[in-house]
Amino acid sequence: MTWHWIGLALIFSLTPFPADLAMITGRIPERLRTRLTPTRTRGWAVLALYAVAPLNAIPRMAGSPAITLAATAVAGIVAVTGCVVAAIPALRTAKTA
Repeated sequence: MTWHWIGLALIFSLTPFPADLAMITGRIPERLRTRLTPTRTRGWAVLALYAVAPLNAIPRMAGSPAITLAATAVAGIVAVTGCVVAAIPALRTAKTA
C-alpha cells in the first residue's frame, strides 16, 4: 500500500509540473495564449491545486493521525488558495465586460 501512495503522489504532482512551469514563465504556444490568459496566474493556480496530492499522500505513509490531519488541513488551504487565484482573473474580466 505504501508504494501505491508514493505512485499517486508522484504521478499527480510531477505530471503537470512542466506545463505549470511553462505557464508561470510565459512560455506557451501562441495559439494557446488567447485561451489561457493570464497565463502566469493560471500557472500558479494549477500548481497549487496539484500540490494537494503529495500533501495528502505522503503524510499518510507516516501513520500518525495528527500529522495526517495537519497535512490535510494544509492541503485544504492550498486548494482553496489555488481556486481563489484561478477565479480572480475571471471575476475581473467579468466586471470590466
